[in-house]
Amino acid sequence: MRELNEINQDLDLCNQKILELLNQHLSLKAEAMNTKKARNLSLLLPEQKISVPKDIPYDEEVQDVLTALESAGKRVGSKCLFDTNIALIGFMGTGKSTISGYLKDMLALKEVDVDAMIVKNENMAIKDIFAKHGEEYFRTCESEAILSLKDCKQSVISCGGGAVIREENVTNLKKTSQIVLLTASPETILSRVKESEERPILNGNMNVDFIKELMAKRADYYYKAADVIIETDHKDVSQICEELLAALTGLKDEV
Repeated sequence: MRELNEINQDLDLCNQKILELLNQHLSLKAEAMNTKKARNLSLLLPEQKISVPKDIPYDEEVQDVLTALESAGKRVGSKCLFDTNIALIGFMGTGKSTISGYLKDMLALKEVDVDAMIVKNENMAIKDIFAKHGEEYFRTCESEAILSLKDCKQSVISCGGGAVIREENVTNLKKTSQIVLLTASPETILSRVKESEERPILNGNMNVDFIKELMAKRADYYYKAADVIIETDHKDVSQICEELLAALTGLKDEV
């Protein structure tokens, strides 16, 4: 049996090699993303996963390490594309939650849902907040939630449909985020939200005409706040996200 000091010396050497290889691996991840960007390749092109043979010692532990490494590689890639948060705004039903979840998975971003924050803080569903306290109270909760994100980094933030009505929310979001407006036609929006019971603004008004009217009232707020505008009609999630990232990358390159 070897002495502990000898084992620890070997561990130190092993750790040094691991650190060198980790830095090399992450540098290659950054190089790969920059190459995709330079050659106009898909920024979300899936990369080959490393499979761990089941017959090696500690296969489960090795898989855990590789999973963490994959997530770190995605975060390095996202830093090559943009160095701010992504704040998604737009009318209900334009796809904010769907796009947020996809970007979280593909780029290992933190996902923040402002409405979910409010529900957690108030311990009450949004429709119940509206019913009990009214819209103005909800908007104040919304502003407080957005303000609390001031130290948030490498995140995709999904905002409620009316979040940009208050100028203070836009100001606070722009301090740390590029704001992306997702749009869709009233007909598309109705098809996406008609079965939802969590849209208090549309209670008793679940129709195209009302949606069109409310969208028109909010349009100036949306377009004034937006750094990037992405149309979501007749597109799949991956296509929308590719367009979004290409636009954000263009903004970064202009700086």
